[in-house]
Amino acid sequence: MEVNYFMEKDLEGTAGILKLMGDKTRLSMLGLLIKHDCCVCEFVEIFNMSQPAISQHLRKLKDAGLVKENRKGQWIFYSLNQENVYYQLVQDVIKHIPDQGEKLISLEKQGLRISCN
Repeated sequence: MEVNYFMEKDLEGTAGILKLMGDKTRLSMLGLLIKHDCCVCEFVEIFNMSQPAISQHLRKLKDAGLVKENRKGQWIFYSLNQENVYYQLVQDVIKHIPDQGEKLISLEKQGLRISCN
């Protein structure tokens, strides 16, 4: 179910997006998704959180229309929704946080990056 008030730019919608991005985990997820599509299993490893907790964060981002999912076989990959009216805002905020792509590189170097293919 998509939350409709996030589909039009207004003060309430912008505040809602900023509130979603105010969570450190979700902000980091968005920072990763700006460079790479990710599977839930990758987020589980990166954040050392349970799959249900990760799925809850992704559901909030998806309900706001910030992320979309793409099914590949049994796996669901998440990416930023570049068509969302708040995409530019997300990009602008992410410019002000450390590069999150290092988290995937670190997992790979440790041999912990999970391949969902």
